[in-house]
Order: sequence, then structure tokens, then C-alpha cells
Amino acid sequence: MRVILQRVSSASVSVGTEEVASIGAGFLALVGIAVGDGPEDVDTAVSKIRGLRVFPDDEGRMNLGIADVGGSVLVVSQFTLYAEMARGRRPSFTGAAEPSLAEPLIKRMIEGLRSSGVPTESGVFGAKMNVALVNDGPVTLVLDVRQGRVSS
Repeated sequence: MRVILQRVSSASVSVGTEEVASIGAGFLALVGIAVGDGPEDVDTAVSKIRGLRVFPDDEGRMNLGIADVGGSVLVVSQFTLYAEMARGRRPSFTGAAEPSLAEPLIKRMIEGLRSSGVPTESGVFGAKMNVALVNDGPVTLVLDVRQGRVSS
């Protein structure tokens, strides 16, 4: 599982001309599910996202977590995070999980964040989406989880 976390002051996702989700301050989480990922990986990612201290305190130091600042998460599935580009000019996505395996794990992430007290919105799985964001900082982090362990 790979998650690109962008600390945002706002983010939204639209399908066609309809905005389907938006948040204020928090994280935009672009989430890719790999072949072999499972529930343990999702639970590890949720715990890590919930506990990350990357929001500024009164002194401007990255010392607060998402709950401390009343932030939200916007989860957007993105299989292209597993693009293999070593050969040729067209990426291969064989490392990305099939939709039938990925969608339940994306849903588990959304529900896991919500049940841990983090307001969470989401894009539409499998849809062509337009994502808008204002990256705060900018702060962008890469979280790789495999077999329940964080590797980044």
C-alpha cells in the first residue's frame, strides 16, 4: 500500500461537473493498493496517518496531529501510484491490485479513519476524478506499508 499524504488547507474532488467531496485543513490522501495488500496494511496506514505530527504548533514547529488541529482527510484511490516505468514509454500497472481487491481496502481505510474520530471524505472509486488542493507548506509525505509495516 502506498499513500501520498499532502497537508492541505483545502481539497476537493469532482466527478464530471459535480463536486463529490471537500475538506478544509487536513490531509489529501492519494491511496494505491498493491497486489498482496490486506487489511493489516490498511490498519497500519490508518494508525500512522492518525498519529502523524506534521501540523504546526504555536511556535510553527511540526508538532501537532490531525486531531489536534481539528483536521479532516480526503481519501482518493489512485492505482497509478504503482506504475512501473523502467521499460518503454507506457507505464505498466501490474503491481496495482485489481479493483475487486482494492475497493474493499479503500473502504476499510475510510471507515478506519472515521471510526478513529477523523472526519473523512472520499472520491468515487474507479471514476475519472478531478482533484483540487491547496498544499499547505508545502508538506508532502510518502507512506509505504507492506505486511503491516511502514517502510518509508
